[in-house]
Amino acid sequence: MVETQIRARGIRDPRVLEAMVRVPRERFLPTEFRDLAFKDSPISIGSGQTISQPYIVALMTELLQLTGKERVLEVGTGSGYQCAILAELAKEVFTVEIVPELASRARKILENLGYRNIHYRIGSGFEPWPGEAPFDRIILTAAPPSLPQSLLEQCKIGGRIVAPVGVGQQWLMVYDRLKDGSFRRTKVIPVRFVPMVPETRP
Repeated sequence: MVETQIRARGIRDPRVLEAMVRVPRERFLPTEFRDLAFKDSPISIGSGQTISQPYIVALMTELLQLTGKERVLEVGTGSGYQCAILAELAKEVFTVEIVPELASRARKILENLGYRNIHYRIGSGFEPWPGEAPFDRIILTAAPPSLPQSLLEQCKIGGRIVAPVGVGQQWLMVYDRLKDGSFRRTKVIPVRFVPMVPETRP
């Protein structure tokens, strides 16, 4: 998977490639879909959510430019797979998931795999994480129509946000926070993600 779907498509960060090798992607899929774990496409994980294709996970992670010192906010724990990759590469990961069943399942998998640098919360990514901002990096695994102001405000000066944005036509975007507090926005590639949900589900 790493050689044919990720390195071959231009991912060069050796730390990202190594993390993609180390993390057992199949562990994050429902049992009935584990034979599809290394397919280069998104896969359903239930509750209307998906696990992103390996290349997109690698690309978004590489765009974060992690060195191992960062505190990262992940909006959309989902299966937990992207979270595991982040936990391999960052100092701390703060992950929020709006679907309680997915949050519980992902946390169990991540803890069973031995990750101890992850903090979990059930709720909406549109709401700030009390007492923890600002973050060095922020990543979204679901697409809002536009990036919420609450997330922009949680990004540290000199920090970076990587997120799919848009309705219908979505773009993977990079937001770099400059010294004056403004953001430089960069379009990367067109993508298709599930929409970001604004309210906590029952």
